[in-house]
Amino acid sequence: MTNMISEHLDESIKLELNLAKLYTVLNDLFPEDEDFWWQLAMEERGHAALLQQEKKQPQPLEFFPENLLAGDLEALIQANSRIAGLIEQYTKTTPSRKEAFSTALELELAAGESHFQNFLDTPSHSPSVEIFKQLNQEDRDHAERIKAYMRENGIDG
Repeated sequence: MTNMISEHLDESIKLELNLAKLYTVLNDLFPEDEDFWWQLAMEERGHAALLQQEKKQPQPLEFFPENLLAGDLEALIQANSRIAGLIEQYTKTTPSRKEAFSTALELELAAGESHFQNFLDTPSHSPSVEIFKQLNQEDRDHAERIKAYMRENGIDG
């Protein structure tokens, strides 16, 4: 595995784990929405596990799905930094419910997370892509689910 792919994988794993941590914080802060936040946190951990497993594989480079990772490493690094800051901020000062959902929606629409969803939605005949899709079949688009939950619960976006 090339160093560039390895760096992207590391940052992508970190992104998924950071989102899981953020959603766990929101789960603790908003008991009325805890099931929703907990589900998202578990799915983000699942994404991280898929990427971690891929990193451990001794597969040839051709096996690695080329469109799995976001192309902009710097954007991933910045997103991770921002999420780490939000985790620290929200553990000190509880955001409004609207802010929590709006921030989550914004993060899910950012390059790293939306790229993962785009990868899952892209048709492919590659065995490696199909393996990822099968392992992740129960996961649905987080941004769309956040929007729907906000609508259903009267949280203005």
